[in-house]
Amino acid sequence: MSELVRRDPRKEWIARNRLHPQHLEVLAELGGGAVASEWMGPNGVIRRNPHAAGFIGPNGIRRVDRSGVQQAAQSPGRSVESKDARRPVAIDTPAFMVAVVPDMTGGRLSSHDRDLLGLARQLADADVTQPGAVLAIVFGEHKEIAFGEAGIDRLLHLEGARFWGYLPELSVATLQGVDRETAPRYWLLPDSSIGGELGRRLAARLGERPAAQVWQVEAETKSATGWRCTARGAAGRNDITRALPRIVMALAECADPVSETRHAAEPIALSHGLPDMLRRIEDMGEVAVDPASVSLAEAEFILSAGNGVKDWDSYHHAAEVLGATKGASRVAVDDGFMPRDRQVGATGTWVSARVYMAVGISGAIQHLQGIQSCDKVVAINLDEGCDMVKRADLSVIGDASQVLAALVARMEQYRAEQQENRDAA
Repeated sequence: MSELVRRDPRKEWIARNRLHPQHLEVLAELGGGAVASEWMGPNGVIRRNPHAAGFIGPNGIRRVDRSGVQQAAQSPGRSVESKDARRPVAIDTPAFMVAVVPDMTGGRLSSHDRDLLGLARQLADADVTQPGAVLAIVFGEHKEIAFGEAGIDRLLHLEGARFWGYLPELSVATLQGVDRETAPRYWLLPDSSIGGELGRRLAARLGERPAAQVWQVEAETKSATGWRCTARGAAGRNDITRALPRIVMALAECADPVSETRHAAEPIALSHGLPDMLRRIEDMGEVAVDPASVSLAEAEFILSAGNGVKDWDSYHHAAEVLGATKGASRVAVDDGFMPRDRQVGATGTWVSARVYMAVGISGAIQHLQGIQSCDKVVAINLDEGCDMVKRADLSVIGDASQVLAALVARMEQYRAEQQENRDAA
């Protein structure tokens, strides 16, 4: 009989979808009668359920178990267990460094970046007697305010006009300087269009043989003195296992993101300064793209309208100013305010935008299913008890027209300030 593990993609999808009516039933089936604490995800990565009773998170903090039944074993990789979650974890004299170069798409840590930082913490905290520190290198302007909550011990922020735009040569030269000063044991970069290119350039400069498309890292022994990684190969058809190299470009879901603890994120600077070099590549700026020409399935920022929108002219103007792709609920489409190809939901288009802004949408189950893969959901609604407000990461309770008008005015002011700063630089 074949030893291949057969998976049910539909059950895996239901297990990830907390809004599905069979969610708890499938979790119980996967857990053998109890609510499952972990299961295999679509990429072969073991996913964990932090809502399971008695679950111990990746930072060693136990969820309340009122039944007395423990369903998960403690995850390794924490060198410090802080009794006060508000007190940051500090590593004053690390034995080594694990350097991470996040993409910082939109000026903030993405879910891919947080997974990568979770992997860095796993590598840094493996040896309790000689813990390492996670060093994050951030280029240019950013808007992130929670570096410590992502597991960062040291933060090197390289700011200034010289780091605006696409500058791979300067970025690689700067990372070479970081490598000479701190000598990180590992370099971790996201295997994306930005991080993948930078990681390959850095590996060529340092003379290292990197590992790309990495989706899993495991300790070779219980003492965690060595590591092996598993990467995708042959266009994703095969897995390749090898010793963990010094430079790693990892996929999303390569590890659990850090949660429940806060690290120091201490700012540092390069002692030898930044390199001076000629720019052989000139960034001409972003190519203007009409958001209306972007399909909903590929859009990163969607401004979606529902039955609560009464002033459609202000909605279309806001979408144009914000540079958002337009979407709509089924009610708005049925009423003829938006075309059918703009419908979002299980009966329309399933979207995976980084930001999904729902204006006047109550949140029917079909619509919520269609946006479950979105990173951040913002709800603008008069009804503070509607399902969309409960689902949203940020909710604004108020009239849609007034909120959109204020948002447009703030965006225009922000762009004027940014232009003044660039002119002054």
